[in-house]
Amino acid sequence: MKSTFSAPNPRAFAVLVATALTAWAAPAAQAQAQDASDANTVIVAASRSNIAANQAPQTVVIIKQEDIEKQLAISGNSSDVLSSILPSYTPSRGKMNGSGETLRGRTPLILVDGVPQSNPMRPTGREAHTIDFSMVERIEIVQGANAINGLGATGGTINIITKRPQKGTVNQSFEVQTTLPTTDVGSDTANYKTSYNVSGRNDKFEYLFGLSYEDQGLYLDGRGRSIGADTTQGDLMDSRSYDALVKLGYWFDDNQRLQLSVNRYKIKSKANYQVVAGDRTLGIPSTSVKITPEGTPPWNDVWTSSLSYRHANLAGMELTAMIFNQEFEGLFGADISATFQDPLIAPTGTLYDQSRSVASKYGSKVGLGRDDLLNGRLKLTVGFDTLFDKGKQDLYLTGRTYVPNSEYRNYSLFAQGEYKLLDNLTMHAGARKEKADLTVDTYRTLAQYRRVLVQGGKLDFSEELYNAGLVWNPAAGLTLFTSYSEGFGMPDIGRVLRSINTPGQSVANMRDLAPILTRNVELGGRYHKGAWDLDAAYFRANSDFGTRVIAVNGAFMMAREKTRTEGLDLGAAYRINAAHRAKVSYAYTKGRYDTNADGSLDGKLDGLNVAPNRVIATWNADWNDRWSTFVQAQHAFSQSFDEAAKEFSGYSLVDATTSYKLGKGNGELRLSVANLFDKDYITYYSQSALIEPKRYFAGRGRTLSLGYALRF
Repeated sequence: MKSTFSAPNPRAFAVLVATALTAWAAPAAQAQAQDASDANTVIVAASRSNIAANQAPQTVVIIKQEDIEKQLAISGNSSDVLSSILPSYTPSRGKMNGSGETLRGRTPLILVDGVPQSNPMRPTGREAHTIDFSMVERIEIVQGANAINGLGATGGTINIITKRPQKGTVNQSFEVQTTLPTTDVGSDTANYKTSYNVSGRNDKFEYLFGLSYEDQGLYLDGRGRSIGADTTQGDLMDSRSYDALVKLGYWFDDNQRLQLSVNRYKIKSKANYQVVAGDRTLGIPSTSVKITPEGTPPWNDVWTSSLSYRHANLAGMELTAMIFNQEFEGLFGADISATFQDPLIAPTGTLYDQSRSVASKYGSKVGLGRDDLLNGRLKLTVGFDTLFDKGKQDLYLTGRTYVPNSEYRNYSLFAQGEYKLLDNLTMHAGARKEKADLTVDTYRTLAQYRRVLVQGGKLDFSEELYNAGLVWNPAAGLTLFTSYSEGFGMPDIGRVLRSINTPGQSVANMRDLAPILTRNVELGGRYHKGAWDLDAAYFRANSDFGTRVIAVNGAFMMAREKTRTEGLDLGAAYRINAAHRAKVSYAYTKGRYDTNADGSLDGKLDGLNVAPNRVIATWNADWNDRWSTFVQAQHAFSQSFDEAAKEFSGYSLVDATTSYKLGKGNGELRLSVANLFDKDYITYYSQSALIEPKRYFAGRGRTLSLGYALRF
């Protein structure tokens, strides 16, 4: 039975809501539109049109550098940083692979300085591990499906902004941190991390060089047992990683700037441990034994580079232009999976192999905007984007084709406008035209899929994507908003192509390779005034021919089905006084899908596709000029799914950190405790996403981190 909320024509629904809100707002036309504090509002680069975060028609979260540093003092895992701040983001798996980590129950597009890190054609789950967060200045999250940055943002956009050069000839910072469990301290369980950057700028030239290195040991759970190593998908524990960032900028004059940015990130397993299967029935988690696994240790190796240009006053307009490139190689661990068996190579049940995903992306983004049209009431941005994505997935040890070579080409035109209907009411609207094609080579599937010859071919796609929204400021500090937006994605072609087992198939005729169109409706409000910061939003996202990730024999496959996610995002922060601030945020997310193609959403999306309902509470305290503390508590609520075996029991975690500035210098000591009460629990992913004895992983137990930072 369909909900009465679903409109026959979502675009018409958005226009109807806009008209109603315009009429409602008319009596308050003279109200002040913005709070005085808006002078310091962050401009959202991911919006492509310089929207202020607190005036956006969607839910926008800005994670500041000080918040990132607090989270890094607790955990260096980038997924932990995101999930500890965003309750709508799935709890981190704690592994190198983040498959199943979603935003509002759908896949986010992850960017670094606007350069796409996600590989929507061949998702690997490694997208959250392409940069060390010690290089990051802030993170912008636009929640809900959108297309302003192109392909892949069906759940929203996460734009990671790297650090900027500081004023002065030479500015240096150095940080070191060690992390140890509190139950079994030793060299095998110790983590070490160090980072250094130097930057400077003068009237014309600016530079930044950053380096980081991390060596992670064995993780222990709340009972002091070793946590199982995910030797197939890849693990963060027992790994080494490094990051090198270079940014060079040149100002031609006060309006024109050119910047080159290059980042190299690599994480690789040390391959000291092999997983020991757990027992879900008895509640025994997977553990690790010190044995070198078969094959080559898993790794992520990523190059991200861009050259950008900005002219702030080109005949009264602002021009932004960027060309970019990302080179990605992700190696998965060796496995004796049934998928890899081939009796022509080795007796069945004895053949180890491991998959490798290789992707090369390059493209461009150009935008031209003006904000003084129609006597200053209209701001208009137009642009043109390109994306060229080449890649494949092979079997590393035997050289077999797993997913054939493919090439995706995309050309997009977009226009985004803001018009002040009234002094306190702004209408947002935009359109994007996507023109794309996908070319796939002819190939033969693996023996597991009957060695079927699949005829390659070319598919053409054309999509028009729209968005509309209203932002109303009826009183100082109060903002109400509503929006409709569409996101465009492609299915994981690898999961479609590698599992074909019927002869006579042709790429040109595969319906499962059709694009994913996600329609998102949102209604919310913000109140930022005085000591209070309040936020609330309701959303619903529909895909008539969406995707659902499923597990088949331990491998992730894909089903094309009608899907819907909906939920609430709530937040409240209160500044008790100048030194103390408390905050609580809550996300409720529900996902449904059509199990039998009858149009009825009769199935629940499981933990591979949707996050649990969560609440996060924090308390910041500055006790004096030198000493500060931070405490956070998060609770994931229990949840049931269609498969009784995937029932999630829920858990609560508490973390705390304190920092102390030394003397009159720039040194700072940090002491942090993660999982303060040493909670023994099984991760959300292991309980609700994948039923497999070797991946019944416990969460990390209590750890103690001691760090020192020096700026000079």
